[in-house]
Amino acid sequence: ALIIGGGPAGATTAWLLARAGWSVVLVEKKIFPRRKVCGEYLSATTLPLLRKLGLGEAFLDLAGPPVREVGIYAGGYQLRAPMPAGDQAGALGRALGREHLDTLLLAGAGHAGAEILQAHQATEVERRHGIFHCRTQAPAHKTREKLKARVVIAAHGSWEHGKLPTQMPDKRARPSDLLAFKAHFTHTQLPSGLMPLLAFPGGYGGMVHTDHARVSLSCCIRRDTLARLRAGQHGSAGAAVLGHIMQHCDGVRQALSGAQREGAWLASGPLQTGVRRLHRDGIFAVGNAAGEAHPVVAEGLSMAMQGAWILSAILGAGREQVLQGETGASGTAYARAWRRHFGPRLRAAALFAHLAMRPAATQLLLPLLQCLPSLLTACTRLSGKTTPTLSVTN
Repeated sequence: ALIIGGGPAGATTAWLLARAGWSVVLVEKKIFPRRKVCGEYLSATTLPLLRKLGLGEAFLDLAGPPVREVGIYAGGYQLRAPMPAGDQAGALGRALGREHLDTLLLAGAGHAGAEILQAHQATEVERRHGIFHCRTQAPAHKTREKLKARVVIAAHGSWEHGKLPTQMPDKRARPSDLLAFKAHFTHTQLPSGLMPLLAFPGGYGGMVHTDHARVSLSCCIRRDTLARLRAGQHGSAGAAVLGHIMQHCDGVRQALSGAQREGAWLASGPLQTGVRRLHRDGIFAVGNAAGEAHPVVAEGLSMAMQGAWILSAILGAGREQVLQGETGASGTAYARAWRRHFGPRLRAAALFAHLAMRPAATQLLLPLLQCLPSLLTACTRLSGKTTPTLSVTN
């Protein structure tokens, strides 16, 4: 199996397949550790998978405090409600910086037996007579590799464009495009164990305590809104976005009073939400290459790792057919399981995102949520925070 991309989806797939006896090569163009735009939260439903990988204790030792409450910061509202527990009694999700999580997962895949090619970029994938031929290049070392595989797994994300069959084509910039930003802060006033949704005109975001006493603030904002904010200003885009959020969210302004930003703002985008082709001619997609939910529900990492678990189990069950080039049955089973498990999350995320970006909608809903905080807990449950993972493929 050739896996393109070494993030949580690719590394988890490589780890599981290698441990099951597959010959695995993983191609990753970046050198870890590296920072990445991400909310960094992992739901409690992913903890059983981390334990199966042998990473449960390492994750809990490094990650931030358990997230016991969800909330909403919008205008003058600062709402809080209990986080619904996961599929194990008392289990709660936590956040861990991508520079730590991704490094742990990729190293584990290597220890499980996967061959890791870092600083290599897959430039071409072609199938001939049932065998995939892949070319990679490492510009820094002026080296090239030619790889052959029976099956290819695309785990390269969705924000970068290229010539691979599973990569998205370039699109014309649109005013409604959502651009993503992320930064870490120290010495904040955000209550420990609280993960609030940030609702503001033209965008949405979230905050959560992560590793090393840091708070991660990540957000998405419309391209046209950002353009208006930056008109006539000379500061960075990240500073403009933060100023906009603090103007419209009293809770963020209070939480960051006296705080210090650690490192530079990261930016990426535009988001490519929705479901993509999960299988085509022996190529399987996982992570954001398979489908992407609005990050308003903080389920991206969990979907990536849980999707890797589902794909690995299905490939294992149909291993003989897959190695003979007959991937249709496994592809159909994977697509069905993926849509059944993650489809509701994508739909809920789209609804919540569009409500959060519209001041008129939030002004109607916030008084109701203030009177009935249990509704906020129920909405959190709809986002997949309590959906078991391992039972999907049992």
